[in-house]
Amino acid sequence: MSTATLRRIQKELSDISNNPISGVSVETQDDNLFEWKCSIKAAPESPYKNGTFKFTLSLPSNYPFKAPTVTFTTKIYHPGINEEGSICVPVLRDEWKPTVTISSVLAIIQEKLNNPSPDDPFEPEIATLLKNDKTKFLATAKEWTKKYAM
Repeated sequence: MSTATLRRIQKELSDISNNPISGVSVETQDDNLFEWKCSIKAAPESPYKNGTFKFTLSLPSNYPFKAPTVTFTTKIYHPGINEEGSICVPVLRDEWKPTVTISSVLAIIQEKLNNPSPDDPFEPEIATLLKNDKTKFLATAKEWTKKYAM
């Protein structure tokens, strides 16, 4: 890993602490700048309201030329987050560019979590339920939030 990589990560951490994203918390894991423990407090209008969802953000040694890996550690009933905790976000896959900041990635993850969409799902069955029986989807999302995220 290069000193440029470390400087970039330190600058981004500093930017996040100076301009925090409401509802998102970030801390490095045991002073390891490449492993971040993050959480998102769901928005009041979200199907996951009152829930706090934890995830790790792992930065590769060749960051920013390769996207970070995001893994949710809190179970969530969501069409875009699978059972292993991976999230389906284009910016973390084929749309990654070295100019993308971690702060913008966190904002995208927060938006995705609060506004589940049946499009481009990781969990097709959940997406189908969201499309065809939103009431049942919302009830299940609320139940899982109570069980795993409170």
